[in-house]
Amino acid sequence: METLDDTDRKILEVLQDNSRLTTKELASRVNLSTTPVYERVKRLENEGYIKKYVAVLNAEKLNMGFMVFVNVELSKQTLVDKREFVDIIMGIPEVMECYNVAGKSDYLLKIHAPDMRYYREFVLEVLGRIPSVGHVESIFVMEEAKHSTMLPLTQRISRP
Repeated sequence: METLDDTDRKILEVLQDNSRLTTKELASRVNLSTTPVYERVKRLENEGYIKKYVAVLNAEKLNMGFMVFVNVELSKQTLVDKREFVDIIMGIPEVMECYNVAGKSDYLLKIHAPDMRYYREFVLEVLGRIPSVGHVESIFVMEEAKHSTMLPLTQRISRP
């Protein structure tokens, strides 16, 4: 796998902001001609730097704006229980993100739901039925101050 140069990083940065650009538009933004940009993008895809292209949806407009972070403690710390938990979580559409974390909890989940009533039923009927779940702690998001899908590729640490 090759290392990324400044042009690769600029291409990735521009694509993170708008992946719908044509190759010609992308080439213009990174000051290259279309053929080298096309080849670089294909290489970045093939090498796994670009996992996929997605549309970022407005959860509020789609009535899924009730966001909750959930700390989950498993009842037992076995490899079988962890695998079972992750396998089940992978099939639950309300779970947007799942992280195995260090600390008091074993997993941190990000959940989107329409409202509190739906979330309460979700905890009881979905999370509550997973055999390996021992304890659940909900953290309700009151306001989203910042949300980004963009990794900082060319920026350096900036101080306020």
